[in-house]
Amino acid sequence: MLDFEWMSPTEFVFGRDAESKVGPWVRDHGYKKAMVTYGKGSVVKSGLLDRVKASLEAAGVDYVELGGIRPNPEVTTAREGIRIAKEAGVDVMIPVGGGSTIDCSKAIAVGALYEGDVWDLYDARVDATPQAALPLAVVLTIPAAGSEASNSSVLSNDELGLKEGTSGDFNRPKVAFMNPVLTETLPPYQTAAGITDMCAHIFERFFSDTGDTPVSDGISLALLRAIRGAAYRVMRDPHDYDARAEIMWAGTLAHNGICARGRAEDWMSHGLEHELSASKTEVTHGAGLAVIFPAWMRHVAHVDPRRFIQLGREVFGLVTTGDDMADAMAAIDAVQGFFCDLGMPRYLDDFGFVPADIEEMIPRFIQIKGGQWPVGSFMPLAEDDVRAIYLSAFKPTE
Repeated sequence: MLDFEWMSPTEFVFGRDAESKVGPWVRDHGYKKAMVTYGKGSVVKSGLLDRVKASLEAAGVDYVELGGIRPNPEVTTAREGIRIAKEAGVDVMIPVGGGSTIDCSKAIAVGALYEGDVWDLYDARVDATPQAALPLAVVLTIPAAGSEASNSSVLSNDELGLKEGTSGDFNRPKVAFMNPVLTETLPPYQTAAGITDMCAHIFERFFSDTGDTPVSDGISLALLRAIRGAAYRVMRDPHDYDARAEIMWAGTLAHNGICARGRAEDWMSHGLEHELSASKTEVTHGAGLAVIFPAWMRHVAHVDPRRFIQLGREVFGLVTTGDDMADAMAAIDAVQGFFCDLGMPRYLDDFGFVPADIEEMIPRFIQIKGGQWPVGSFMPLAEDDVRAIYLSAFKPTE
């Protein structure tokens, strides 16, 4: 077990009507001017945005707005938010939405207190370290990214064709208002993509070259079991409150860092997927992970098949045969089968990619991973490994 330092300072207000408590919380913590951020319309149509604003107004909190944040948020939107925040004297950010809105708001929060261009803080080639950020009070609508309590943020730069992240405890929200009822109207595809994303967050920590870490392993496997059980229930009945609540809370714990204590993390599958959604912004992150993660798993399973066997046994109830590699592959098939059961794609072809696209992705992948091969911890990947993983995610030829 490795040494570690960890903090989880986020306060959670969880349950029905949690969003009605935003205004009193902001007022009671002494903030005077909020920026309310949101995406492209669902929070407006549902009336949630009006309820949040009414809560702020009733508490006497002034606010400005920034709407239209897209999936895979883009740096120009963050720059516009920073300009507004500085001009208005914003002292607290209130993102209302899912991971994209929250991540863009994190960029605004840190950029508002940074003298340079906010992209400096995301670009792996630039030596820039943020020291502070405006506080965030999140109203979560999509359980997936875990950004409501994580120390990370991801931003796209369309001009450069890049999608990069930054991390640090300055990124952790002060409070997250989490009402599972708000997720009942999510389309099945978006629900499924969120479930895939949270599973991937756990996998990135579970598949570690540190080896067994029984406490963190136990937490990870318990979360995966809970997610799998609740996922099938919520797909049958989108209004199953308890299933929605379990998924929402599991998504937070999947990415607030608790699953990683005492061991190394990998994050290669996320890096591989970021190239997909940077190349085609319509690719939903969780859907891309549903394709990439099993491909990565099959490529690296030989390094430590016991980890995959443990996953298959404890999450999917698989019975071992004594053939370690066969049992590991059966576990990986179970993972991909679960994702496909939820309606996730199986192949890169489903997004419109062709094998020739891979040669354009590889240079960007290594650029954001530091510029030098190999990369990764569970199995260090060379350029040929990355190429093989991508190519294996296409439909087999006849």
